[in-house]
Amino acid sequence: MTAAEHHVVPRQPPSSGSSEPSGPSGNGTPPQDRRSVIRRRLITLTIIVLLIGIPAGYLVISAGQSRRSGKDKEAEAAAQGLREDWPSGMQRRIFELPIPGNAVGVQYYETNNWKASRMYVKFRTTSAGLDRFLSGVGTGRAALETGKVTISERDVKITGWYFGPGVHWAGTVHKNKDPRPTQSITVNMTDPAAPVVYAVSAATP
Repeated sequence: MTAAEHHVVPRQPPSSGSSEPSGPSGNGTPPQDRRSVIRRRLITLTIIVLLIGIPAGYLVISAGQSRRSGKDKEAEAAAQGLREDWPSGMQRRIFELPIPGNAVGVQYYETNNWKASRMYVKFRTTSAGLDRFLSGVGTGRAALETGKVTISERDVKITGWYFGPGVHWAGTVHKNKDPRPTQSITVNMTDPAAPVVYAVSAATP
């Protein structure tokens, strides 16, 4: 065959499915920017720290606030003093303080914190009313010890009650198993016909 008879086949363009590399990275896109990688990693790390750190910090703060709140409520009650009113029926049932119906000059307040709940009450009643109260608590007049003051110094500071000399005091502590409250009762028996009752009922959650 002569050169004139030789057919020249034109060169075909590469097909779209060719495996020939088209760029330095082999996929047609430039290499990933290093700064973008570092930035994404920092963002991811920050999110992880926030997800873990915020709940943990919240728990610590909440616990501290709960303790402070209990102390603040108790201090507020102490600052306000006893409220001249009857505690609600539910409060009397919870703290097992069955104030007799003929009581006068009733004063009370309640404090709550993470350690214990307390109800402070003071009232004047009759001799029969005192017996009904003591019986309702679960004790009796025979349990009252002459000359004994059962209200703690801590509770005296909170209430401002006076338990000094010159008064005929008698007291008892009626203990119950948790979660029932324990009552510390002191009575001013100077006038046996009109005793004044001071009681602190403490319950541990």
